[in-house]
Amino acid sequence: MNPQFKIKRFNELSLDELYQVLQLRSEVFVVEQNCVYQDIDGKDAKALHLLGTFDNKIVAYTRLFAPGYYFENASIGRVVISPKFRDRKWGHGLMKASIDGIREHFSTGNITISAQLYLKKFYESHGFVQDGEQYLEDDIPHIRMHAAISDF
Repeated sequence: MNPQFKIKRFNELSLDELYQVLQLRSEVFVVEQNCVYQDIDGKDAKALHLLGTFDNKIVAYTRLFAPGYYFENASIGRVVISPKFRDRKWGHGLMKASIDGIREHFSTGNITISAQLYLKKFYESHGFVQDGEQYLEDDIPHIRMHAAISDF
């Protein structure tokens, strides 16, 4: 069984959903990755939020941005799967749903991401290619990646 994906605007998130999203992001991006950074960055209100639920809990999540907000192209960020469920390979379904969400809501297949370097092959499997040199973001090696998905 896979998670069920749905996309909501920030003001459509229930308090419980918002709490679960922030808890999941903090669990992975702050605690697991041992990275002190400002996760609540003021950008959530401008994003679409893709929620992956399983057994009534949010276990997968991404933020989707329109072209011109985060990068010149549309963008996917805060890609996260609960550590308890990573062995199920749900990241691939999450990325497919995120790409589909970008295409549906922003009518584009041009997507730019800031990817953690160790996930390069994962993102390449979804059509992304490296675009530029490695850089540090919050002391974690990242690369900019781009996909031009044209099969509308």
